[in-house]
Amino acid sequence: MTGVTLEKTIKRYGDVQVIHGIDLQIEDGEFCVFVGPSGCGKSTLLRMIAGLEETSEGSIAIGTRDVTRADPSERGVAMVFQTYALYPHMTVAENMGFGLKMNGVPKTEIREKVKMASDILKLDEYLKRKPANLSGGQRQRVAIGRAIVRGPEVFLFDEPLSNLDAELRVEMRVEIARLHKEIGATMIYVTHDQVEAMTLADKIVVLRAGKIEQVGAPLELYRDPDNKFVAGFIGSPAMNFLRGTVKGGRINVPALGRDVEADVSLPADGTDVIMGVRPEHIEVTVGQGQMKAELSEALGGVSYLHLDTLSGERIICEERGDERAREGDTVDITFEPRRVMVFDAASEARIR
Repeated sequence: MTGVTLEKTIKRYGDVQVIHGIDLQIEDGEFCVFVGPSGCGKSTLLRMIAGLEETSEGSIAIGTRDVTRADPSERGVAMVFQTYALYPHMTVAENMGFGLKMNGVPKTEIREKVKMASDILKLDEYLKRKPANLSGGQRQRVAIGRAIVRGPEVFLFDEPLSNLDAELRVEMRVEIARLHKEIGATMIYVTHDQVEAMTLADKIVVLRAGKIEQVGAPLELYRDPDNKFVAGFIGSPAMNFLRGTVKGGRINVPALGRDVEADVSLPADGTDVIMGVRPEHIEVTVGQGQMKAELSEALGGVSYLHLDTLSGERIICEERGDERAREGDTVDITFEPRRVMVFDAASEARIR
């Protein structure tokens, strides 16, 4: 197995540049997730690594080999797509071994590799079935098995779970994590779902408009985001943001009707900033304050309370325990200064 290196990688379609000078090192055996909103360039970048999109400038290396201009078949990668792309007239075993058959691999070797992949993915009892007789999750496992039998240096996943229902997504997420642990291959995974990114990744690459916003381990991005975009994208529900102005070493927040203390080096008085605090870091007190509980989403062990602030901005608070606010209650909220993040209002860069 081997790593992937991108240096000043650029992609243009005519006069339109969609990938802007990406520099990235993905280590051998690492599970790297590209995450970001629709249109941020994550699938384009993955397809450039696969060789399905031409690289306009810069270089892509897999291990020690420069594959920037190499054909997809010469790159040592295998790609699993959003759609399963299985041949309906072939059995599971035939689908998994078809690529090897086309390359002239002996039948005995094909059977061995299919059996190996089938054991890993627990597909033994389905090998004689055709795709029409499989569930969505089973079809996706077959598509992954087809990639495994090729013995690639790098696995590429392009939103492989987006066609599955919620329960199957969780099941397949666990399967992919187990697969990575078992075979130890370098994997690059594209998703717009930050929950998938947080649970699967060794390293997350947050993309926006064809540029890297931040790279790091999941908890690193959650605890220490570089800017408002990353802070708002990583975490579910998203971080709450309220506008304020620095005043006397604190932040005057009109939405809360008071000054807020933050454990950061604030800029000069009069500077406009954005205060950020995560729902799970807010303490709710019922029967006090001036805010109204507009909606409470009860999910069992946790509830998400939606509040309208004094300025009309809505924030979400996480509640646990037996005593929780109800819709229509008057509430007050507090949070520890160390939990408050501050961002420059103009640049949206983090103030530390």
